[in-house]
Amino acid sequence: MAGTYAGLVNSAVGKKLATQLGLPRPTRLRRYAADEPLIDGAVLVGGLGAAPVATRVRALLAGEGIDIVDELVEGERVAAVVADLTEASEPTDLDTLRTLVAPALKALRPSGRVVVIGRDPGSANGFAQAATRRALEGITRSIGKELRAGATANLVLVRDGGEANVDATLRFLLSGRSAYVDGQVVRVGAGSPTEPADWSKPLAGKVAVVTGAARGIGASIAEVLGRDGATVVCVDIPGGGDSLARTANRVGGTALQLDVTAEDAGRRILDHATSRHGGLDIVVHNAGITRDKLLANMDPQRWASVLDVNLGSILRMNEVLLADGGVRDGGHVVLVSSIAGIAGNRGQTNYGASKAGVIGLVDAMSADPALRSRGITVNAVAPGFIETEMTAKVPFATREVGRLLNSLSQGGLPVDVAETIAWFSQDANAGVTGNVVRVCGQSLLGA
Repeated sequence: MAGTYAGLVNSAVGKKLATQLGLPRPTRLRRYAADEPLIDGAVLVGGLGAAPVATRVRALLAGEGIDIVDELVEGERVAAVVADLTEASEPTDLDTLRTLVAPALKALRPSGRVVVIGRDPGSANGFAQAATRRALEGITRSIGKELRAGATANLVLVRDGGEANVDATLRFLLSGRSAYVDGQVVRVGAGSPTEPADWSKPLAGKVAVVTGAARGIGASIAEVLGRDGATVVCVDIPGGGDSLARTANRVGGTALQLDVTAEDAGRRILDHATSRHGGLDIVVHNAGITRDKLLANMDPQRWASVLDVNLGSILRMNEVLLADGGVRDGGHVVLVSSIAGIAGNRGQTNYGASKAGVIGLVDAMSADPALRSRGITVNAVAPGFIETEMTAKVPFATREVGRLLNSLSQGGLPVDVAETIAWFSQDANAGVTGNVVRVCGQSLLGA
């Protein structure tokens, strides 16, 4: 954990003072390690009616050798709670969630998980059912803001017929991979998921391209994709060539120096991936810049450069990467947006426009009949305050506030963004498309 405040309130004297004053105390988050269990402790599983997804959850946990609890015993602690409300149709049905989850919150271990499962309000049959389904979002987000000690709460909305596609999402949300994902809604639909032979290498045999891979979040994305088994093409501008080469060497991939705004960028990326590695399965559009200025003082060059790098280049590259001979059927496209594209940010109208445009692109591409017929998923992550070289240069007071304005009371790490992107890139996630997941610790910005 970085930050002056975190160091203060976790010191011997500061801890006592924080307790007396009711100040938030950041907790070291449980993050993924290949040699650790999916979740460390028993999981309370329950739901309403037949609870069809809960049945699948129990099978998944049993296969991992994790203890399953049907009801709490006094004094017992649990590592997670999974509540299946897919059959909720009336507001009174929501009391099942309260009855199951409320007692468990005090029994939840540090870095615990609460996962609520429901149905999409858009497919509801009648007003009452639509209202009840949407109510689950308000409940889950509120739970996330009540939790302490690094625990998180997230909602999974499963479309009818999508039950077989939830395993990868549940694994992600229960594990340390989702350490900084809190108060989010993930929609799971139909698809043809392919379970990996080894869940510790879910991207084995895949070829991925990551733009902006020389340093920071981009380098971490390349590292996590490589760790999960992918061969990674690391792309960045020639000026970052040395750093780019180091990233590629660390992950056992290849480096490609180019400016993503070049007219032939998409063609050069595809030719490299095809000639060096035999094809392309995963595209991560991470390259981006900021040129901040209040709109009243914004010059045309600042405006145009940010829009072109962060949005225009993606559109041009996709014309090649998603055409015939590009990303293989069943592939995955992941874009990096920002909470600035959701909530806006003072002095970042150009950046906010570009990142909101990325979200619009996800909405349109995920609904495109041609891409859907090829089984290509399109999703985005929207990072919040992430500890990088860039945020380290933010003025002290602003930086400390940025770290604390979320339910986990700390900034995230580049690996948190990378883990979410790697999850989106799995073939086991064939039913997950059109999602924008904020990796922000449930930031108050855009909440």
